[in-house]
Amino acid sequence: MTRYKITVEYDGTNLIGWQENRQGPSVQSILRDAIEKFCGERPDVIAAGRTDAGVHAIAMVAHFDLDKDQSSQTVKRAMNFYLVNSPVSILSCEKVSNDFNARFSCVRRNYRYIVLNRGAHPVLEKNRVWWVPRKLNVPAMRCAADKLVGHHDFTSFRAAECQAKSPIKTLDSCVIKRSGDYIIFEFSARSFLHHQVRNMVGTLVEIGLGKVYDIDEIFSAKNRSAAGPTAPASGLFFVSADYAMGDCD
Repeated sequence: MTRYKITVEYDGTNLIGWQENRQGPSVQSILRDAIEKFCGERPDVIAAGRTDAGVHAIAMVAHFDLDKDQSSQTVKRAMNFYLVNSPVSILSCEKVSNDFNARFSCVRRNYRYIVLNRGAHPVLEKNRVWWVPRKLNVPAMRCAADKLVGHHDFTSFRAAECQAKSPIKTLDSCVIKRSGDYIIFEFSARSFLHHQVRNMVGTLVEIGLGKVYDIDEIFSAKNRSAAGPTAPASGLFFVSADYAMGDCD
């Protein structure tokens, strides 16, 4: 058995998310179909993060095992051949030790959220940004974002259907940058709760629009209704997954 690590780019607009189920096309099912077509095997494909419907990935990391040993380039070329008309593409492929696990070996996950802050609605970037036509107060959002960083109980920022055992997480960083009409949110942490990033962005945007929110009070409330709305999936991108040195040897 050989384990392969792949880096995947995908447009999640018309997908139900990463996880395979019977409700529609998923990233996982598309990848498994491609593998089966080129080698007859249908392995489980484990990702660093299981993104929701409509969420995109710039460089999602995943792994799978094949009984028959194939070169990394053969696997990459063959998968991309069958993926060519899909919203999924394999950027890289390499053989790794059986100890590597795309999910459990990951030490940091990095997400980006993009807001288009202008009066004109998006055309070319529809489904890849959250359009907010009213001017946002970036300094106010940055001030609030600083309070999100650290070790906290994020109950107020988790989805009701979140299955994580604990709401306590450590947010390593939250950086907000403006670039022309774009406001870009960058988040890094070892792991996130279901909808945590989108709920944090929704709250920060409300603050940027002038609504008064006290982050400390939101944390203390431990109630989803205490925070802002959930930002649309369209603006969220899984950027990268970090691994400790030696994990991919």
